[in-house]
This record gives sequence, structure tokens and C-alpha cells, in this order.
Amino acid sequence: MNFLELSPLAVLLPIFGAGAAFLARRRLRTQRLITIGILCLTMVLEVGMVAAVWGGESYAIHIGGWDAPFGIALMVDGFSAFMLLISTVVSLAVLLYATSQGLADGDEPGPVSVFHPAYLILLAGVSNAFLAADLFNLYVGFEILLTASYVLLTLGGTAERIRAGTTYVVVSVVSSVIFLMAIAMIYAATGTVNMADLAVKLPELEQGPQLILHVLLLIAFGIKAAVFPLSLWLPDSYPTAPAPVTAVFAGLLTKVGVYAIVRTETLLFPGGTVNAALLVVATLTMVIGILGALAQTDFKRMLSFTLTSHIGYLIFGVAVGGPLAIAATIYYVGHHIIVQTSLFMVAGLIERRAGSANVTKLGSLAKLSPALTILFFIPAINLGGIPPFSGFLGKFGLLHAAAADADALTWAVIGAGLLTSLLTLLAIIRVWARMFWRRAADAEVPSAQLVAESTRVLEQTAVGGAQAPYLGRKLARELEAESLPWGMRYATGSLVVAGIALTVFAGPIFAFCQRVAAELIAREPFINAVLPFS
Repeated sequence: MNFLELSPLAVLLPIFGAGAAFLARRRLRTQRLITIGILCLTMVLEVGMVAAVWGGESYAIHIGGWDAPFGIALMVDGFSAFMLLISTVVSLAVLLYATSQGLADGDEPGPVSVFHPAYLILLAGVSNAFLAADLFNLYVGFEILLTASYVLLTLGGTAERIRAGTTYVVVSVVSSVIFLMAIAMIYAATGTVNMADLAVKLPELEQGPQLILHVLLLIAFGIKAAVFPLSLWLPDSYPTAPAPVTAVFAGLLTKVGVYAIVRTETLLFPGGTVNAALLVVATLTMVIGILGALAQTDFKRMLSFTLTSHIGYLIFGVAVGGPLAIAATIYYVGHHIIVQTSLFMVAGLIERRAGSANVTKLGSLAKLSPALTILFFIPAINLGGIPPFSGFLGKFGLLHAAAADADALTWAVIGAGLLTSLLTLLAIIRVWARMFWRRAADAEVPSAQLVAESTRVLEQTAVGGAQAPYLGRKLARELEAESLPWGMRYATGSLVVAGIALTVFAGPIFAFCQRVAAELIAREPFINAVLPFS
């Protein structure tokens, strides 16, 4: 079986699944089975796609038999296949998390019945963006995921979510309008929007028009990726959504923008004419983002700021260029998708277990919920860049590539990257010390729920005599089982394990990323696959 020929199913399966889930909107159990089944099939397909391109093969599919540059082309290479697989793995884990939460809460058909169709449409838009070989199809992918993400963001219809959703949509529409203007101008200048054809024709333009088109695309994609100063919308939008929605948004949506930047910078504008500006943007994104994180008391808002901060590392890798920097960027994208998603899922578990995600209100979580402590600790130190985890490996690759041929500006960005890593670790340590180690009664604004549970455990321990430690642990386990369904814990744990796997198998994964980076920089594999007659 040639999985590459089946690559359009990565988009079609979620679309058909969304239709089936909508028809089953009055049968929530059927909806769940359809959605989980579709994502499992999609993941199997994408595992086959990654295996097919592992050795460096690139494959283009021309929809409807229309050859490029006139028809719609889908491109499967190492970069797109890697992003597809990571996005589906994360989406499946979040879906299982949401399903377990819904079963525990006894959801009834209503607004929740829209979740599954919208979720699948979101994944279809993400997959379409990763496979797109022309700018207009990339625009279509962005619009599909925008429509679905607005539905997901405003689930429940609360005033806070509607307000956050409105901000999100306005910013996204502005980005889309800029992108559409850029597409129109590119077509007027070159007569094509096919990316392989543009890779041949754009260098023939004069420097001025080429720079204008370049900057327009970067602004459009920069808003999607949430780079500074185009990132101010994100911390106010993501934390208001339900926990599963926030988790999948944090993992995927900004990375579609990063993917578009990496693809267009290497394929369409390989000269590095704006690299100095990108280095400045990367620095501001890293430093201002992490300073914003340190100022937060709500764990989800803190994670939202760290999310934008670490996008700066990815822009840094693009600006540095070169095979090692691009390879480290691709590896770090995979790391960041998995780790940020798992931490947002942990935030949802904390909120469910303790009734709040505010670090001033919580304490004693290490005693009351050992499983939750482990689920937080591993991805947290991974995000902080502690050796030997994937966060450290990705950052080391980026900084090593930058230092190999650094000027004064690059050294300044390297310093900003090291500072951001240290401040990220400081933010994580603060959360760890306050929420997990501090006694609940010592919190600045004690959570009544945690204080009561701590008191129950201590009382059980006090009256237990020789069996006190056993009885205290038993009661803590019972309380944890009541508040944290096993499906939510196992779904989060699966992503924590995936983050560990990025470390354990870092050698072959990074070697794959290096092959992908070489293909991206060479450009010929993409051009020859899409335009075989070129």
C-alpha cells in the first residue's frame, strides 16, 4: 500500500467524520466513537506517510488530474508528514481527555454535541494547511481551522468566552485579510500561487516588490504564530476556553503559523533578506513573553505567556537558517506541541482537582495528588530545558547552530534565549513551590476545597495509629479517584510519555529532522515533485 497516494485522506477523513458526527448529534456516545475512530484511522495513515518519507522521498498529488501550476497540489515531504503525525497524536490524546471528562460529568446533548464535528473540522483545516502546495489552499486551510476554532472557543456561550472569541476572530480575520491581499499581489506579479512555481518566479522580481510581498506574508503568518508584537491577543483568548479546547489550541494553532513561516522562508524567500528583523522579533517574543508569564498568578495564563515566549525560539531558528538551525527548529516544534499541550491538560486537571488554577490559592497538591504531581513535573522541567529532556536538546541545537557563525546581534539573541530558559525555569519552580509543596492552609488565599481535603487526610492519619501513613495515602487516593477520572489522567500521561520518547529517540528523530532541513534548504525536492517538468 502506497500511503503517500492516500495522503488526501488526512483531510477527507476528518471532514467525512465531522459530517457523520453531526448527523449523530443526538447520540453523544456514537459521536465519540466516530470521532475517536476517525482520529485513529488518520493516525495510522500518517504513521505510514512518515515511514514512506523517512528516507527523504517527496511526493505531490495533483487533485482532479490537473497538473501544477494550474490545479490544486498537495505535497507530502518529511516536514509535512512529521507535522501531520504530531498534530494527530496530540489531537487524539486531547479527545480522549475530553471524552473522559464528559463521561465523568454526565454531559447531555446540547452545545457539547457541536464539539465533535467542530473538532474534526479543526483537524481537517490543520491537515490541509500542512499539505498545501499553493498559497490559496494554505489560506483555505487557515479559514477552515478559524471557523472551527471559533465554535470551540465559545462553547457554552458564556459572556467571557464570547468576548474572548470575538477578540480571537477579529485578530484572525485581520491576519486572513492581509494574507489574502498578499496572495492577490503575488498572483498579479507572477501569475501563479503555486509555491513550487513561485520558488522559480519570485527571484525574477525586483527587490522592492519582492520585499513587500515577503513582509506581508510574514505579518499574516506572524499573527497566526503569535510573535511579538502580534501576540497580545493570545493570553486573553486561550485560558477562557474549556480545558480540552485550550490544550489543543496551545499545541496546534500557533504551530500552523510557524509551519507556514518555515515553509515560505526556505522555499520562497531563501536569501535571508529579513533575517536581522526576525532576530529582533525573536528576542522580543522570547523576553517579553516570559516576563509576562512571571507576572501571572493564574497557571493557565502563565502557560499562555510561555507559549508565546517559546515561539521566539522557533523564529530564532528560522532567522539563523542553515541545516542545523532548521533541523533544531523542526525538532523543537514537535517538542513544543507535545509539552505545551500536556501542560495545559495538567492545568485542567489541577482546576478540576482543586477548584482553581490560581497559584495563590493552592497548596499540598504533592501530598493530595501524587499522580498529578508527576504529570506536572516531567513536562514542566522539559519546558524549562533541563537536561537531558527534549527541551534542552532542541534549545542546545538552536544555540549551537547560532553560535557557529554569530555576529553581535546573534550573540545578543543567544543571550536572550539563555535568559528566557532560566526565567522559564523560575516560573516553573514558583508554580511547583506554591501549588505542590506549600501547605494548603498556608496559601495566600487558601482554597476551601483543598484545606478541607488536607484536614481530612491529616485527621485520618492522626487517628490511624500504626496504620496512619497507609490510611492517609488511601484517603488521598480515594479523593483523587473521585475528582480525576482515569481517562483524563491516562490521556495526559500518554503525552507526557510522548515527550519522554522525543528524548529517548532523539538520535533518529533529529537525524530525520536534519534530512528534512536539507530538503527544505535545497528546495529542488519540493519543486521537482510538484513541477516534474521544471
